[in-house]
Amino acid sequence: MILSRRPDIERFLARPDATIRAALIYGRDIGVVRERANQLAGKVVERPDDPFDVALLTDADVDGDAGRLENELASQSLMGGRRLVRLKLSVEKASLDKMAAEALKRHAEGEFNPEAFFLIEAGALDRNSALRRNAEKANACATIPCYEDEPGDMARLVREALTAEGVGLNSDALALFVARLPRDRGVARQEIERLILYLGPSSGMTATPKDLEDFMGVEPEASLFDAASDAFGGRIAEAQAALRRAAAEGETGPAAVRAIGQHLAKLRRTLTLAKSGAGLQEAAKASGVFWKNEREFLRQARAWNLELLDAVQPEILAADRACKTAGSPDRLIAERLALTIAARAKRMGL
Repeated sequence: MILSRRPDIERFLARPDATIRAALIYGRDIGVVRERANQLAGKVVERPDDPFDVALLTDADVDGDAGRLENELASQSLMGGRRLVRLKLSVEKASLDKMAAEALKRHAEGEFNPEAFFLIEAGALDRNSALRRNAEKANACATIPCYEDEPGDMARLVREALTAEGVGLNSDALALFVARLPRDRGVARQEIERLILYLGPSSGMTATPKDLEDFMGVEPEASLFDAASDAFGGRIAEAQAALRRAAAEGETGPAAVRAIGQHLAKLRRTLTLAKSGAGLQEAAKASGVFWKNEREFLRQARAWNLELLDAVQPEILAADRACKTAGSPDRLIAERLALTIAARAKRMGL
């Protein structure tokens, strides 16, 4: 059973089907994988950290020792009831993939303890993965691919977390905060928690972009948001340096391409509003441009036009597809895109 739609995933994680005795949760965003695995583990057993009910295994525990994994799946809970066998695969190794695939297939077919639940966490698995293929074929296994959060997903995550703590952001502040969030779910949650403390839990405050000025002032030069601005501003060296700092902080190629696409969208909206009669500064504000970035953004808006932006859009879409191809050098693809745009902007006089 493959679960790829968010409502279906959330429904299963909240109430796992009793006929399912295994789950594979995998994807490039390890933070999302870990979060969903923790949620499922809490539904399978009452105490996910109890060694009497749970066996926690890593690559090192089972590498070259298939018997260890099989014994854990066959064992009964020492306290009676459901048992959880949780395997975390953190490295790409064909022998481990094959071993886990075989164990999952046999467990799904009922060869081991039927009261045991086999939960596997893994990174990005391509279609050649035996583990992924076996999981997708098994009726008694739930397969949950975890893709990088889109801006809308991150915005929902932020709103829900802040509302639960009695604080909030207005629409402009939310857009600004989400644009600066790292795409790893675990790191993003840490930033959200830091924001809640900054605003004051239960304070009832709804922050504006100006309220976030000091909070967002931490290392802004390293963000993908600024790297995208550097690219459209013709600052070749600055765009390259910003992307490499972002990569060192864990940002991915798809996230970089997405930031570039978002900056283009702001420029397009601004120019479209201006073409309809709005003042350029007014149009920039309506497009969600942060006031501290307004001067540079207006400089770019005066140089670019809608035709030039339309010519860049296919390059962004092509880079996005290339980044998401299994095994692609996604960060280099994003960097090449940024440098191409920056070089074009520089030729325009920016």
